[in-house]
Amino acid sequence: MEKVDVLLATYNGEQYLQEQIESILNQTYTDFRLLISDDGSKDKTIDIVEEYAKKDDRIIIFKQNENMGVVKNFEFLMKQVQSKYFMFSDQDDIWKKDKIEKSVKKIEEGFGLVYSDLEVVDNNLEVMYKSYWKLKGFDRKIRKYNDFDSLYLNNYITGCTLISRKEYIDKVLPIPKSTSFILHDYWLPLIVSKEAKLGYIDEPLIRYRQHKNNKIGSQKKSDSMKSLDEIRELFLQVKIEHFTAFVQNEDKFDERYKELNKKSLEYFEHLKNVNNFNFRNWTLFFKLYKYENFSYMIQNFAILNLPMFARGLFKLKGKVNGK
Repeated sequence: MEKVDVLLATYNGEQYLQEQIESILNQTYTDFRLLISDDGSKDKTIDIVEEYAKKDDRIIIFKQNENMGVVKNFEFLMKQVQSKYFMFSDQDDIWKKDKIEKSVKKIEEGFGLVYSDLEVVDNNLEVMYKSYWKLKGFDRKIRKYNDFDSLYLNNYITGCTLISRKEYIDKVLPIPKSTSFILHDYWLPLIVSKEAKLGYIDEPLIRYRQHKNNKIGSQKKSDSMKSLDEIRELFLQVKIEHFTAFVQNEDKFDERYKELNKKSLEYFEHLKNVNNFNFRNWTLFFKLYKYENFSYMIQNFAILNLPMFARGLFKLKGKVNGK
């Protein structure tokens, strides 16, 4: 068996942490190290992990002196990897008992990175959705494309499901610092997909817990927004920060994408000044969004390029729904 390093980033996770650690320690695949980096917790998180470490020498604990945030905490853990393979773990989920075993078996078919579906559960582990992929509309994209081009605009890989190879860490790091919208679980698959094939396991290997303290959950930020302009502003902020990070890290991209990064950034920055209609660079829009499903593409096209038209539809939808 090849040894695996499981990277668990913790911060004030006392409520659900024990269940997660138990689910990892009780895996059918036993040849792993559990590397836990605590990001300055103020609750009993450290006490919990230290108690487990006394009982199981596969656990290695790192204590951060100041709060770095989840992305930098995972970046720190990636620098500690010694095994051939590594996996990310959140502090509040439950791993199915054969998650590591099935992940290792799949990646050894020759993939650079492998990921799986998730089962979405509530804080009491009651099933909300059997497939996270279907919930988010990722299933078509994954089964049809599953490569760098399809990841370029939007991520569909959840970090806590993936396994990758140590050899790619130096190519991936550092993770962009200029945006909160590009996380470790997007940047890693994106960069690895330039170097190797991605594999997926078409079944949920994690019980993905949703609760009020989730950093990244199944709900979209735009779901709670009340106006089209507010939604549009968020969409533009995400894309501008997205392509700013790409431009700032141009050494990670080949010449074709370096140019596309710059043009895309200019396009979304131009849209900030559009109040009613935009008729420029529609070809670029459809080039960027061609891997998205049709309804998502058309919705984004209207919101970004035809905001006056989209506002009318948004108000009409509100009236139809009785809002």
